[in-house]
Amino acid sequence: MKPIIKVENLSKNYVLGGEQKPYSTLRESLVDAARKPLKMLRRGQSKDTNNFWALRDVNFEVMPGEVVGIIGRNGAGKSTLLKILSRITEPTSGRIELYGRVGALLEVGTGFHPELTGRENIFLNGAILGMRQAEIARKFDEIVDFAEIEQFLDTPVKRYSSGMYTRLAFAVAANLEPEVLIVDEVLAVGDAAFQKKCLGKMSQVASHGRTVLFVSHNMTAVQNLCTKTVLLRDGQVIRFGETRGIIDEYLSKDSVNQLEQCWESFEEAPGNDAIRLKRATVVSHTADGTDNITVETPIDIEFEFWNLSPKNTTINLSLVLWTIAGECIFNVGSPPINLSSGLCRGVCRIPPNLLNDSRYTVEIYFVKDTSVILYKQADVVSFEITDVRENSNWHGKWIGAVRPKLDFELSQL
Repeated sequence: MKPIIKVENLSKNYVLGGEQKPYSTLRESLVDAARKPLKMLRRGQSKDTNNFWALRDVNFEVMPGEVVGIIGRNGAGKSTLLKILSRITEPTSGRIELYGRVGALLEVGTGFHPELTGRENIFLNGAILGMRQAEIARKFDEIVDFAEIEQFLDTPVKRYSSGMYTRLAFAVAANLEPEVLIVDEVLAVGDAAFQKKCLGKMSQVASHGRTVLFVSHNMTAVQNLCTKTVLLRDGQVIRFGETRGIIDEYLSKDSVNQLEQCWESFEEAPGNDAIRLKRATVVSHTADGTDNITVETPIDIEFEFWNLSPKNTTINLSLVLWTIAGECIFNVGSPPINLSSGLCRGVCRIPPNLLNDSRYTVEIYFVKDTSVILYKQADVVSFEITDVRENSNWHGKWIGAVRPKLDFELSQL
């Protein structure tokens, strides 16, 4: 059987800090295209420290009907690979053979025109996929039912919430029958019920002989959905094969404790025009003063950030704790308060005897008026909690996401 996707020696190079080129004329574009092979040769011979290889010599094949996961740490090259496969950006070198129509859901609102209504965007996306109007009309009711936006169908999508955007985008991408469905981490925007619905739809798409590429940090979803998985690290394929073995390698080798991240320079700090994150730290109150965090260790997760919002903006922080396998343990929020511009601090205290022994990562949200997300940062810090087995003959793994120590009475009657 012929592969539906064949990736050969695929590389993508970005020049960091380069000047933005102005738009060129047609003649200049043709001349530049003729000179490109010579430029690439010179570039390969030079040692320009501003070159960043997001992908380098990536090779793999995907057969029709396979569901393939793509995993790796942030910055491993996952999104770059999907953008090249979706023809959003061009590779620097290498080639891809891809047969059939591609439905891609890479980020919220990709391919949507904000001024058009939900109804109009369904037909626009179908036309982009090369479908005739009659084909789109045949699938129209199914798309609307899946997205659950019938009440807002004739509303411009610029007024949609991120959840509505995602529901409609996925419904269009999955129901217009592309031969290849590409889904990035955007499903994290939806609620649990919608995520379950989407995973079921992807399984259904695959059962009809279509191919799915699925990028996610949720290892449970990857394990349940994907037959094969690509592990990327620093833009290169480390392994490609059976999903369970790939996930085990990723969790054992690509997961490290990062108890602190600090950005002293405002210009280098992650964020936007509303928020800049200065520092995130895991403070473990261990008896021996070491970083050996056990299930009995109280933990403080501290944040410092520059608030750039207007004066007296109501802000709260929302902290999401994930296992390294992508399971959400809890989402807690600070009380909303009015903050002035400048450096601010937040602390979330996790009591002892609450979390199970596992490895965890922290995601932080900065929220305005308890509803508007100003900025979010995933994988801010990570840490591992180990078990304590004093006075116990039980040496197995405790089940459950948490293992709180509660008041529990036992007596003889």
